[in-house]
Parts: sequence; C-alpha cells; structure tokens
Amino acid sequence: MAEQDITVGQLLLAEYQTVKDEQKARIGFRDNLLYVTLAVVAAVIAAAAQAKQPAMLLALPPVCLVLGWTYLVNDEKISAIGHYVRDELGPRLARLAASDGTFATFGWEAYHRSDTRRRSRKTIQAVIDLTAFCAVPLAALVVFWAGGEGGGLLLALSVLEALAVAGLGAQVLWYARAPRPARTTG
Repeated sequence: MAEQDITVGQLLLAEYQTVKDEQKARIGFRDNLLYVTLAVVAAVIAAAAQAKQPAMLLALPPVCLVLGWTYLVNDEKISAIGHYVRDELGPRLARLAASDGTFATFGWEAYHRSDTRRRSRKTIQAVIDLTAFCAVPLAALVVFWAGGEGGGLLLALSVLEALAVAGLGAQVLWYARAPRPARTTG
C-alpha cells in the first residue's frame, strides 16, 4: 500500500467531520429560527395594532407554520446526525481501532445524553417550541375571531390555519417524544 492511499479509518473520520459540520450549521440555523419568529410576530402584531386591522393577524399562522416546520425538520436532522454518529459511524471506527471491542469512540455523543436533567430540558424546549410556533398563531386567530370582522372567506381561511397549526403542534409533540430506534451496520 502506498503512503498516499486513503484508509477506511481516514474516510470514516472525514465523514464524521462532514456530518458534524452539517450538524453545527443546522444548529445555528435552527436556533436563529426562534429569533426570526419572535421578530416576525412582533412586526405583524405591531402592524395589525397600528392599522387597527385584526385580519392582518391571519398572516401569523402561515409564517409560524413555515418557520416552525423548518425548525422541526432541522431539529430532526440534528438528532439524526447524532444517532448516526453514535450508532453507525462510532462503532465502525471502534471496530477498526481495536479488535476486542473495548474501545469506545465519540464518547461525548452518548455522555451528554445521560444528564439527569435532559428530560426536563427537552420538555421545556417542547413547550417553548409549541408556544412560539403554535400558541402565538392560535392566540392571533382568537383575537381575529373575537373581532368578528372579515366575512366568510377570511373565517374559513382562519379555520384552515387553526387546523394546520394544530397539526404542527402534533408534529412538535411527536418529534419530542419519538426516540429513533438504534440500528447497527454489519
């Protein structure tokens, strides 16, 4: 084997670096979506209040749906990368590093998940996600409905928006609860 040949271990480490870079980028993007949501909510509420047009609040549900779904998809991919590193990539590298199977790779990937307060943090995060992406647009819809203006078409639209927001809320809860099954490669 020539010195410039690439080993399987080098390829696996390069893959690790690539997926961790993607995970890091997705974390930054996901976390910024909460700030964007807050800014958009504030802007729409201010505009609706200034114009004294409750119908303008109907803009919040679609915006929160798009931002919330994007947040949720990125959060799932962040978790999937962690699972892949723990369940697939790490064990493959460990097999290359030691034949007796006692060598563990990427210990942080499992260690940080064993924190006793992890479950409460995940619950609080789910509440924050539900508040930002679901409760706020539902509150906007309640304000619109309480205003009693807009006619049948806007009322129908608002009901569809409420159903879509409820669907997003169900997905937030589903992803917060659903653990990914462990898989192994041979």
